[in-house]
Amino acid sequence: MTIRTILVDDESLAIQGLQLRLQAHEDVDIIETCTNGREAIRAIKTHKPDLVFLDIQMPGFDGFSVVQGLMEVEPPLVIFCTAYSDHAIRAFEAQAVDYLMKPVDEGRLADALDRVRQRLIEKRQVQEIEKLREVLAEVAPQAMTDFAADDDAPASNRFEKLINIKDRGQIFRVDVDSIERIDAAGDYMCIYTADNSLILRETMKDLEKRLDPRNFQRVHRSTIVNLSQVRQVKPHTNGECFLVLESGAQVKVSRSYRDVVARFVH
Repeated sequence: MTIRTILVDDESLAIQGLQLRLQAHEDVDIIETCTNGREAIRAIKTHKPDLVFLDIQMPGFDGFSVVQGLMEVEPPLVIFCTAYSDHAIRAFEAQAVDYLMKPVDEGRLADALDRVRQRLIEKRQVQEIEKLREVLAEVAPQAMTDFAADDDAPASNRFEKLINIKDRGQIFRVDVDSIERIDAAGDYMCIYTADNSLILRETMKDLEKRLDPRNFQRVHRSTIVNLSQVRQVKPHTNGECFLVLESGAQVKVSRSYRDVVARFVH
């Protein structure tokens, strides 16, 4: 698998430094470099790369403006590279794969590229499944019906029982049933158990796929709750409410997720 990549930075030395570090990763193919945001938008729309290393502070269009300028096309994966740490939260809100500080650390770069590879594998697997569905629908409609039935059938064994979390230089093996709630901030998840809190570098969307939806439900745009840990529902104003968990923690349920609460009150 080749990762077709574009580098965007208004400093030529920064681009050269990144090119040098990327030489160690043979699957990264740098197809173009850009020195400003307008160039970047044109290049991305033209070449449709898999990955873009994107500086944030540039004259004219900054890095966030580049992301906004790609709203009408399927965006590539983005790793922000910057000399300033104060844009990190906004970068993760823009669904960045990672946020690297200049000069880029080789270890952090390698970790970021590992996440890129995993995202691309998952994306291509989905595309292959869709192609299979299209072929089956055309040449074997009955097989397609059976395929869909198997795909929709309950299969609790496909969900994680243990999650490995690398945090503070250690690897923790967390029993999924012990997880109380999960809060998201971009590509970082804060995993809460009764006696610990750990940081997992993964998107909310990807983590949801690993958890059994019969037990774990999103109750807010950035919060997942283990339903077995809910002990009380407290109504709040404007159609919202709070879930009181086993530990005593309270989690707000936004109006968009009121259907989750319905199973507790009916």
